[in-house]
Amino acid sequence: MTTNYQQLLDSDSRPVPPVLREQSRPEFDTAPLDAARYTSQAFFDAEDREMWSRVWQMACRLEDIPEIGDVEVYDIVDRSALIVRSGTEEVRAYHNVCLHRGRKLLTQAGRVESIRCGFHGWSWNLDGNLNSLPCRSEFAHLADDDLSLVPVRAETWGGFVFVNFDPEAEPLVDYLGVLPEHFVRWQPEHCYKAAHVARVIPCNWKVAQEAFMESYHVVATHPQILPFFDDVGSQYDVYGKHVNRNLAAFGAASPHMGEGHGARAVVDGMLEMWGRTPDAVPSGREDAGARAVLGNISRRALGRKVAGGLDDATDAEMLDALVYNVFPNFAPWGGFAPNIVYRWRPNGRDVDSCIMEVMMLKRLPADGGRPEAAKVHWLGEDEPWSAAQELPILGPVIDQDMENMPLVQRGLKASPTGKVHLASYAESRIRHFHQTLDRYLSGNRRE
Repeated sequence: MTTNYQQLLDSDSRPVPPVLREQSRPEFDTAPLDAARYTSQAFFDAEDREMWSRVWQMACRLEDIPEIGDVEVYDIVDRSALIVRSGTEEVRAYHNVCLHRGRKLLTQAGRVESIRCGFHGWSWNLDGNLNSLPCRSEFAHLADDDLSLVPVRAETWGGFVFVNFDPEAEPLVDYLGVLPEHFVRWQPEHCYKAAHVARVIPCNWKVAQEAFMESYHVVATHPQILPFFDDVGSQYDVYGKHVNRNLAAFGAASPHMGEGHGARAVVDGMLEMWGRTPDAVPSGREDAGARAVLGNISRRALGRKVAGGLDDATDAEMLDALVYNVFPNFAPWGGFAPNIVYRWRPNGRDVDSCIMEVMMLKRLPADGGRPEAAKVHWLGEDEPWSAAQELPILGPVIDQDMENMPLVQRGLKASPTGKVHLASYAESRIRHFHQTLDRYLSGNRRE
């Protein structure tokens, strides 16, 4: 018998927060998508011109730039932004372009006293004002006020820094819709970045992103998690233009397992994935229910390490994939366990490749300290995600997804019909994404 996600919440061992009880079921048409959306350079160029230039994009975490003078570089297609800690409580962003001859100012993160161009030595203060200009008399025709770095919109939420290249863009809080309200309880601002792994993938950025926007693929791609993951019961919600989510339960068996797969098998399978021995769990666990047992194990293991403890955290918040997507390319997980954050970006102007990044956020430790943010671990183009030891459970699962993504890109380019068909409900988040993308491409993003 198939159980939906809300029915699983009914048996949670803790009171469930209202945001997980919400249902915002999407209703879309069933027309196929054009395969050219993933393969056409003209379509890619339209995305760059009409969408990437106008959307809020997560650029970094605040803990990536903890000290005054810390700088991060965020690149998207041909655009580049410098994100600068310009004051104790102040973050600014600028176009990463020298106003003299156009050289890119910085190519990597670091700490600076001023922002200096390596070509002719022009430099700027952290507030963007001109600092020095060699042979200033040669440029007497230019006023200092005309030579300030050009700002990029920068705002923060949840410990993340977002940028927008459109000076007329709506405020970030409006763009994020329900996200700030939904994450109040989970407080991502009280987390730190414990892992950050990136890799170039040979497929369009949308192909990569959409591989993580539904549970429908689990039965074929990740069959090893079916004994303790309810793929069929996943809930898909859509909120306004920019936000959607997938609520998917761990600690519950997939209906594909058939009858006779009991709570003990669910618990044992989940513990094996965690790398723990089933014998460490007291007998009689079937009576408590698999999710309650696993929730308690997770609360005990993590709660003593984090500020405030986790006694009130629900089984769902300790176990489940509470995956939100913010258009166009930011996917933070909710809940209290170490939270995954995905980001996907085009790889320069190449329609057939992209950059995928996986971050792991952990809650601040009980001792009140803030560990240093993890640096980016770049994998080689042929290096498996499982080589990233900081992703011990997730890496092998992503490697299974990697078997699909390059083949999807090649198949789309060879498609005899030029059509992509989507499930009416299980793939509704993908449909929502493309609906919003079309709004930007048509110039109707405000509607």
